[in-house]
Amino acid sequence: MPLQSSILYDNTMADQRQRHPSACHNISNPTNFVTRLTHLPDSVNFPCWFQVILKEEFFVTLSPPVDFQRIRGVLFDMDGVVYVGSNLLPGVQEMFDYLESTGRKWLCVTNNASRTPAQFVEKLTSMGVRARPEQILGSAEATAGWLAEQIEEQGWPRGKVIIVGQDGLRAALKQHHFELTTTPAEATYAIAGINFELTYEELAGVALAIRHGARFIGTNSDPSYPSERGLLPGAGSILALLATATGVEPTVIGKPNAGMYDQAIRRIGLQPHEVMMVGDRYDTDISGALSFGLSTTGVLTGVSTRHDFESAVQPPHIIATDLPELRQLFEQHDSR
Repeated sequence: MPLQSSILYDNTMADQRQRHPSACHNISNPTNFVTRLTHLPDSVNFPCWFQVILKEEFFVTLSPPVDFQRIRGVLFDMDGVVYVGSNLLPGVQEMFDYLESTGRKWLCVTNNASRTPAQFVEKLTSMGVRARPEQILGSAEATAGWLAEQIEEQGWPRGKVIIVGQDGLRAALKQHHFELTTTPAEATYAIAGINFELTYEELAGVALAIRHGARFIGTNSDPSYPSERGLLPGAGSILALLATATGVEPTVIGKPNAGMYDQAIRRIGLQPHEVMMVGDRYDTDISGALSFGLSTTGVLTGVSTRHDFESAVQPPHIIATDLPELRQLFEQHDSR
């Protein structure tokens, strides 16, 4: 039975992305159709965001075509892309190996602020994945680095920090020579991130510090956290609680905000147009990367569904089922 495809987005005006229906085509051989799409000649220019939908599970979505050979580095979210809880997702080591074999760099960029880079490496090692601490950038490290930059470059005062957080945030702040406190009146900065052992007293201390004038900073705003049990409350839920309690909105550093991407791009040593972001959440991984000028791939192994990605005003450039499918796309284009 023929399948149906449709071009859904026409963005000839970059700031006016209006969804509209358009002509549909019958496709008798969807596999060949996808192959033709993913092997478009370099001379082809599309004056619009281009998205094709095939109503079968094996298709990918391109919007617009990506120059894979121009991509020299890839950023990966971790929760929902590399693993879910303690379960490794398919094709992770093979993806990393392929990138390295083709001279590309890769970096895991996670909003999870609970662990240090070394602890993330331990987790990956236990799953059979090889990584080094410098290949992990968490929102805790990004937040501590960002705050240190504000003090050094913007003249912010160096003061004590009170936190809602775990080892990752504590270690990152100490690495940047910040002194931690549990006394609200002593705090110049109040930083909140995920804490899987959260207590009321910890929340109360940070809320009181904010009310005393401490600058309120959040590691990330993810409302939920993917686990084997399902979606659990994330750091964004903690920030919302504190904002409600204090009437103060935080400055947030993690994805989708520019601070996280700026540090990731600098660490990987490339320009934004040379980098692809791979993520499972449109609202954090994909939207922020698009704003920063990165190519993007949404994978269906975490939070966002295919419909979530497709219905976005600016969809990701690629929607792939998982990392093996994305690796196959790289291989196809590299062999051209």
